[in-house]
Amino acid sequence: MEKWPGVIRAFKEFMPVSEESEVVTLEEGNTPLIHVPELAGELGLKLELYLKFDGANPTGSFKDRGMTLAVTKAREEGSQAIICASTGNTSAAAAAYGARAGLKSIVLVPAGNIALGKLAQALIHGAEVIPIEGNFDRALELVREICSRYPVTLVNSLNPYRIEGQKSAAFEICHQLGRPPEILAIPVGNAGNITAYWQGFQEYKTAGRIDSLPEMWGFEAAGAAAITRDRVIAEPETVASAIRIGNPVSWEKAVEAARQSAGLIEEVSDSEILEAYRELASLTGIFAEPASAASLAGVKKMTREKSLPEDSRVVCVLTGHGLKDPNTAFQEILQPEPVEASLERVVERAGI
Repeated sequence: MEKWPGVIRAFKEFMPVSEESEVVTLEEGNTPLIHVPELAGELGLKLELYLKFDGANPTGSFKDRGMTLAVTKAREEGSQAIICASTGNTSAAAAAYGARAGLKSIVLVPAGNIALGKLAQALIHGAEVIPIEGNFDRALELVREICSRYPVTLVNSLNPYRIEGQKSAAFEICHQLGRPPEILAIPVGNAGNITAYWQGFQEYKTAGRIDSLPEMWGFEAAGAAAITRDRVIAEPETVASAIRIGNPVSWEKAVEAARQSAGLIEEVSDSEILEAYRELASLTGIFAEPASAASLAGVKKMTREKSLPEDSRVVCVLTGHGLKDPNTAFQEILQPEPVEASLERVVERAGI
């Protein structure tokens, strides 16, 4: 079996690199596309359901797809340092790829509003982590100002190379399914990923690799539903910390992706997200972070409201691994009480 080379080399003809480019990679991409008929059946969804599990990337989220290219280009252009604002996943990816490239990584995060698993990653990879008294949107404002004044490369999704790398997931899905799905459901926070997927599907169609395009269904958390409600959310709040963003950078591009594809951008409540979060884990064995579950929550909601042909192929993008945010898992499950260390008590508890 040929060794997977990472997304830049795997899709080189679609990437802005040359033969001379020194690729910074952790062999990201090639993540599972898992057919889950049992989940569809259990939830009463009469469609062909798949889960694109990007939590299987090296740092546990889809951000690695864009970071490999952003950091490759930063080093190619002579940068000595990279910087980002983050609710968690971007900071983990930036720190890891910065370490791989030998670059200084600086991360601004909202104090007290970053999941422990993600903060631990950024710290262990050696990033300079700076918590600020403010939300993600304020952190991003500061990062943009710093980049305008100092020789530091921004690696948030404002960096166009991030989108170029993230579009690789659309290519993979087309190969894994043998065709594009009818519907691609995806969480929406800063809205870069829905933008990237749509770009990827369009490029593959233009290149003659596919002959149709999916509807793009994006789902925001209700407490941070800026696009759905058409207004900036000054104080976004949701259990899905990865999409707790009230003023998405790629707002207009996301709206355009939904419009061009005859898709939609809707909101789902925290209770709907947490229900889908638990169902993913208990019915499929896939532990995804809460924000990831917004895609499944959205599909459940929309299939109640929107009639779909029974043979529709629907792919839900799961953007990050559940171990990114273990605290939410512990809050959502009843912790077992200890029992006496005897065969009788253990068998009794086990119900066997």
